Amino acid sequence: MSSRFGAEGGHEDYVRFVKQVTGKPVVGVGRFTSPDAMVSQIRRGVLDLIGAARPSIADPFLPRKIEQGREDEIRECIGCNMCTTSDFLAYPMRCTQNPTMGEEWRKGWHPERIPAAGSKDTVLVVGGGPAGLECALALSNRGYDVTLSDAAEALGGRVLLESRLPMLSEWRRVADYRVHLLAAKANVETYVASRLSAADVLGFGFNRIVVATGARWRTDGVGRENRTPIIVTGGAVIVAPEDILSGRRPGGRVLVYDDEQYYLASALAQKLREDGHEVTFVTPASKVSPWSEYTLELVKIQQALMSLGVEILCNKVLTAIDGATATLECTYLGTETTLLAGAVVPVTSRLPDDALYTELLALEDEFADHGIKSVDRIGDCHVPGTIAMAVYAGHQYARQLDEPAGPMWGFKRENYFRRG
Repeated sequence: MSSRFGAEGGHEDYVRFVKQVTGKPVVGVGRFTSPDAMVSQIRRGVLDLIGAARPSIADPFLPRKIEQGREDEIRECIGCNMCTTSDFLAYPMRCTQNPTMGEEWRKGWHPERIPAAGSKDTVLVVGGGPAGLECALALSNRGYDVTLSDAAEALGGRVLLESRLPMLSEWRRVADYRVHLLAAKANVETYVASRLSAADVLGFGFNRIVVATGARWRTDGVGRENRTPIIVTGGAVIVAPEDILSGRRPGGRVLVYDDEQYYLASALAQKLREDGHEVTFVTPASKVSPWSEYTLELVKIQQALMSLGVEILCNKVLTAIDGATATLECTYLGTETTLLAGAVVPVTSRLPDDALYTELLALEDEFADHGIKSVDRIGDCHVPGTIAMAVYAGHQYARQLDEPAGPMWGFKRENYFRRG
């Protein structure tokens, strides 16, 4: 069960009887992420031993940190089930919280140890979302002097917004864990509410510039099925997902158009419905949030929307919006239908928010005069993706800075030879 649909230690209701019928030691699981929950079940006689699979993926040294009194350093699992997707998609296991997962042998990334800094270069990380936070933390662990700047009032980026959605509060740990550790670092300075221009960046005198300014959702409807913008006429109201996450409430019936097909559209539809809106969920897919099948959430997501009374229309492509009327086209037959929609929230695809990076590259001739050795972009600012991949990108940059170039593929490969 993911954290969206199940609490930590959620197996207790199923196993609490076992110790009453046996004198043998009992071990149980249930996505235990905090020592408090583990101790609680042991002291209350529910279990004798704790099994921790996903929590050990997020932090393989969880038991050691408890033993040493370093509970505040535990990298807690957020229950997103990104780790389970590798079972279906045949790629190395990934973890949103632990970017070294799956790279211990291929790239030699140890979850706790990281090479010392290869120079005394100072680093400015612009953007305090998942990529920027992980980059700053890993660089500081190597010993670099790091300054982290963000335009928002608080660090966290997209995680702060998305964790406000129904049942996604545990995802905030991605930010909280890193912000907490960064606050204790003597070699890190953080600044919020600090939007920087290219001129600002050049004037600071940092040697390395890392741009991690994230991405923004498209509002033209371009996504998996819509390769060209949706036709919009008659003063139609289109609301970006960021606006909903920031508290905007559209009027009338809301059409949530999901052409990204992961979790966000369904979570937005749930929130809007719980806020009292009539909601229609439209998707070109044959089922709601099909990518969430890999995270074992698809059935629960559909059940949640249906139980709330959200109207669900699958196999429908949104092709046009005229005032308060939306035109849908069947993905198989091409037949058109219309429905009323006071506002449309398109969850389709994102564009990198790379204006600062582009402005800096235009001033490349001035880099040497200001002591700048490199300007790079990471995370969603480079290629929009999952939170897990943003964290991975931040860690990868930090690991590779000032390190000699590795194998052509960037990781070790196994070669198999047939004998005889």
